Amino acid sequence: MSPVACPKSGNSNGAPPPVVPKSRARQKKRGLKHRHFSLLGLVISALLSIATVASEDPVSKGEAVAREADRRDFGYGDTKAILVMVLEDRRGKKRERRLRISTLEVADENEGDKSLVIFDEPRDIKGTALLSYAHILEPDDQWLFLPALKRVKRISSVNKSGSFVGSEFAYEDITGQEFGKYSYLWLRDESCGDLQCFVVERRPRYENSGYSKLITWYDRNEYRVQRVDYYDRDGELLKTLTLAGYRQYEGRFWRAHELVMDNFRTGKMTRLRYERYEFRTGLTERDFSQGSLKRVR
Repeated sequence: MSPVACPKSGNSNGAPPPVVPKSRARQKKRGLKHRHFSLLGLVISALLSIATVASEDPVSKGEAVAREADRRDFGYGDTKAILVMVLEDRRGKKRERRLRISTLEVADENEGDKSLVIFDEPRDIKGTALLSYAHILEPDDQWLFLPALKRVKRISSVNKSGSFVGSEFAYEDITGQEFGKYSYLWLRDESCGDLQCFVVERRPRYENSGYSKLITWYDRNEYRVQRVDYYDRDGELLKTLTLAGYRQYEGRFWRAHELVMDNFRTGKMTRLRYERYEFRTGLTERDFSQGSLKRVR
């Protein structure tokens, strides 16, 4: 016999086994059943939680983040801004330009906003102006007024990746960044400085972009863009835009007052330093007509 023997239907002295009352047997069975279902419930709950996290759609989340950022900035009407552009080459040599930017909000979701950039200093580029009509999937319309030639030049859609007046900003960086111009993919959440950010990949849906993708950091509190990494058509990191010095206007609209574009290919940097913003100034469509370019003062 093995050291551990299974007892038969009786105890060691041959006495009959004790009789368990039916009520106690039913209670014991109900207790086991209850514990069984409680454990099963915990397992199911845990599996559902894991499934919920795993099935979260990165595309939908990316779109939701970008749409909320767009929604929070809707309704500003029009703005005027005065700013300084600082160009710095790889040796650290700097040049400054003073300019104004006017923007008119277009309520139609199928169209983008209109903007007018006018240079006031230095003297050799004074009066140079860029008028932009942003669209969604159609090429943006852009016209450049060159006072020295006294003529308006239309910017070809295939040249939108070109440098804007010698800066590290491209022509396509200057136009509106409407929601419908990109596809979206949420990548992760992470810290960005003192803030927590959503990190979202944007891919241009319009033709002739100079970028394959833009990785964008939105802060989780106010959905403000904190940083953008631009990748060229070959998928290589080209430049990074950092935004800082945010101020709130009209109790709702946030605007960065310091934008720095670092170009890793050229080793150059362009800084935009905003000195003043005005909202709801009464600008109209007439202020953004092609004819207005020749009336620039």
